Order: sequence, then C-alpha cells, then structure tokens
Amino acid sequence: MNIAISGISGLIGSFLSERLLNRGDCVVSLSRNDFQQGEKHLTEKLDGVDAVVHLAGAPILKRWTPRWKEIIRKSRTETTSLLVGAINKMSAPPEILVSASAVGIYDIYEVHDEYSTNYADDFLANVCKEWEEEALKVNDSKVRLCITRFGLVLSEQAGALKQMLLPFKLGLGGKIGDGLQPMPFIHVDDLTSALEWLISSKDKKGVFNMVAPQMISNLEFTKALGKVIKRPAFLTVPEWGLKLLYGDAAQVLVKGQKVVSKRLQEGGFRFTYTDIHSALDNLL
Repeated sequence: MNIAISGISGLIGSFLSERLLNRGDCVVSLSRNDFQQGEKHLTEKLDGVDAVVHLAGAPILKRWTPRWKEIIRKSRTETTSLLVGAINKMSAPPEILVSASAVGIYDIYEVHDEYSTNYADDFLANVCKEWEEEALKVNDSKVRLCITRFGLVLSEQAGALKQMLLPFKLGLGGKIGDGLQPMPFIHVDDLTSALEWLISSKDKKGVFNMVAPQMISNLEFTKALGKVIKRPAFLTVPEWGLKLLYGDAAQVLVKGQKVVSKRLQEGGFRFTYTDIHSALDNLL
C-alpha cells in the first residue's frame, strides 16, 4: 500500500513508518512545508495514496503561553482542515483517513469507552473537539474515517517515559501529587500495531481509544517503573512545582482520565502488552 503520514518525525510517526516499511508498504511523508503550500499541493501529493495517517501537532507539554496555546490548536485543527479539504477534492481519494486525537477530550469523573460523550470543558478537551470536528468533515461516502484517541505512549527512545528515566535512575523518581490520577497508557508497539490493524481492516471506522486494557494510577505507574529499573521511587513531585514549571500545562500531569479501549478489543485486536509491568519490562 501507499500510505501518507503527517508528523512522521515524531515518536508515533517514526515508529509507524518503520513498521509499514518493514511490511513492504511505500510511505509518503506529509511535511510542514506540504501543509504550508495548501490544498492543491496536498491533493497532488496524495495522488495514488491508499491511506493517510494524520499525526501532526505541536508538543503539548510545554509552558502554555497564549501564543503556544494557539500554536497547539492551529497545528492540529488547521492542518486537519487542509488535509480533509484536499481529500474531498480528489476524484480518487485515499480509502482511509486515520486522524489523531487524545483521551484528554474526556472528563476526569467517568469511565470512558468510545461511546462516552462526557467530555471535559478545558483547553485540551476543546482542542480535541475542534480537531475531531475538522476530521469529521471528510466525505464519508468515499473515505473511511478512524479517529484515534491516544493515551500516554510509552517508548524508551522518546516521549514522556524517556524524560522520566534519568530522575528515576538517580533515585529521584516519585508520584505526582497524591498519585491517584488515572494514567491511561499504551506501548508504542501496540499503538503502531493497532494503527496498522485499522488501516488493513476494511470494516473499521469511527472512534478508537488507543490505550492498554489495564487502567492504572500514577502511583501504580511509579511503583512499576521503580521496580523494573530497581530504584526507589518514594518521593513526591508537588503539583505547585509542576505549575511553576509548566503553568496551566501542568494539568496534563496532575489530572487524568479513566479510559478503556472497548472497540479495539471487541473488534479482535490483540494487545501484546496488556499491563504496565509487561510494557515496562519489554521497554527497559
């Protein structure tokens, strides 16, 4: 298959690209420059492409100045709007569009499967809503749309886990606040395998929560990580310290959602790393 990926230089994009190339697919990169050139250019770039995986978006965990919040929003909503506009103008569009989103769309009170509409009303949730609304404008009579809501993606090579490793190895790791906040996660191999599965499964469309079957808290994650790397993890990272560092962006770390991947499991996808211990054992 010919598969186009935006955000290919990021954690998920790079792992997905490698997986698809290893199975013999042709991967087309959609760069920032491609989006800057507009719909007509994107339409030409997508000619002959069978599937599009849209992962582009500015980093979330960075101090939220008004300017950076706007960059976070526009890097998701505007690129999705351009991409969908280009696809809708094609006489022979890709068969499937996989468009990223995040579990941050959900509130922090309920347990959420893909049928939940108990959404939060904060900055991140509203970005996710706008992001998904743009994806939903794709012509669903011609294109199969999968919206994938990501939890914390675990990889030792990049992302949040890599940032945590050094303090934990130095014995400075610990829970965040009271540690009771949920921490929906997924091993990067399971995530890219699930994306590949969605692309190949002709009957799959709609929303999919991309999280492992096990629901854990930040405290449970902290204990598991300390155990795997054989280091104590008794400290507490205070919420006020994170707010000093990240401002409003600290809510990403001090709050969490209870999320289950009902549709992946019911649809027949099989996770390799169903719990946090197997995931961390493999990675570390």
